Amino acid sequence: MLNIILDNDILLGLLSRTPNDIQHRYTRLQKSAVRFWIPCCSLSLLETQIVPARHHPLSTWLDGNNVQFLSSLAAHWRDIPANHRNKTQALMSLDAAVLPGTTIIWTNNPKFESIPPEIEWGDHEAVYSMLAQYEDEQPLIDLVTPQLNLRHALEKSFVNVLKHGQYISGPEVQRLESQLAAYVGTKYCVTVASGSQALLMALKAVGVKAGDEVITSPFNFVATAEAIVSLGAKPVFVDIDPHTYNLNPLLLKTAITPKTKAIVPASLFGQCAEFDLIKLVASERKLPVIEDAGQSFGATYKNRHSCALSTIGCTSFFPSKPLGAYGNAGACFTDDDELAVLMRQLRVHGQDKQSHYRMIGLSGRLDTLQASILMAKLPIFSKEIENRAKVGAIYTRLLNGLPKVKVPVIASHNTSVYSQYTIEVDQRDVVQQKLKERGLSTAVHYSPPLHLQPAFAYLELGKGQFPVAEAVAQRVLSLPMHPYLTEEDQNKIVGMIKKVVNG
Repeated sequence: MLNIILDNDILLGLLSRTPNDIQHRYTRLQKSAVRFWIPCCSLSLLETQIVPARHHPLSTWLDGNNVQFLSSLAAHWRDIPANHRNKTQALMSLDAAVLPGTTIIWTNNPKFESIPPEIEWGDHEAVYSMLAQYEDEQPLIDLVTPQLNLRHALEKSFVNVLKHGQYISGPEVQRLESQLAAYVGTKYCVTVASGSQALLMALKAVGVKAGDEVITSPFNFVATAEAIVSLGAKPVFVDIDPHTYNLNPLLLKTAITPKTKAIVPASLFGQCAEFDLIKLVASERKLPVIEDAGQSFGATYKNRHSCALSTIGCTSFFPSKPLGAYGNAGACFTDDDELAVLMRQLRVHGQDKQSHYRMIGLSGRLDTLQASILMAKLPIFSKEIENRAKVGAIYTRLLNGLPKVKVPVIASHNTSVYSQYTIEVDQRDVVQQKLKERGLSTAVHYSPPLHLQPAFAYLELGKGQFPVAEAVAQRVLSLPMHPYLTEEDQNKIVGMIKKVVNG
């Protein structure tokens, strides 16, 4: 998306009560992939230039237009050369350079002086020219759009944390935990420093120790099995369902032994595992179930939220997740009073009161800055989930019936947040390479499966042990997926796929 900074002369034309060319050009530009910004450094001057008889109030005009304010950084003032003739223009251009992506200042001033060389400026013709040259790359995941949408809220959140200075266990952490618990529908939320630490802490809380066995899936990110091994326990893999890619509950009973201490199903690619069946098997042996919900936060299973489906639900707020921080972050959810207390103690080195350590714990507290970011993003999360569902449905409609392509299967009692939109294709590696040559980014999860990774060679699990996971790992391909993907972009993506798979 192209950022267009509006200089005061352009803003005055837009605010004019008399129709003019600037308004016409603005309307035309609104139909393109652009984002408009009003620089705060020029607002005081703008207020003196607005004449009520000739201009609409800025506040009234803002209500009907998708325009954001561009804040000014104090540090930029020192970067302006002493001999610069127009410090407002210099500051505007320095502030513009902070925005990610491509940026141009729209101005009719022929003597505008920008400082950063990458920030261009010019009239409508310059803007049209840049827009014509601008290539909006289609990322696998779009982390820029939500950041720009929420820039004002994020800036306020950052400053509030800097103001009180409680960077660890600040007030935002407690407020975030209350909001997350209310969203999921559990009594407790215990935030931690990462999704990996959430899994480790949950396993420690239910008593997993050296020599125990923990059942999980071989088709998943390494973090779950890694946490099991970190405690000296043994990961026992169970093959997956060929349609949802989640752990197959029909294979659970044969994997349980007297050493089994817990079951950790992953809710993969955005939809929940089959928890009622899993918990039924677990209850017969009185085993705790821990949901690895790193990819499914916001999804539902039989009208219940992911993370509220088991003894403990663990999720990650890694930047690429459906609800992502701007660094590592995670959380555990439970309705169990004792487990909640235990996990809160575990995340501070096992401390139950000042300078008294009940057990060996870990350093697992969530940074206050990350909590503030997640709180800023929570208000739009439900809308983003709706958008993800729409994007997923469009993909499925466009790809359905295409030979050699299998679209995701979402169980009828599930909703998916589509953390990835993952298809299966014949000759996956060839298809991926040809799509790359056409400029389309895709990803492969998880090849090879965990039991064939060098780190787990000591388990002596060779090829053929988990045939479904092995077969799926050779065929899955994840397409660009995020809440801001347009149907036009999806048509282009699917058009490339059709050309490649049809030879």
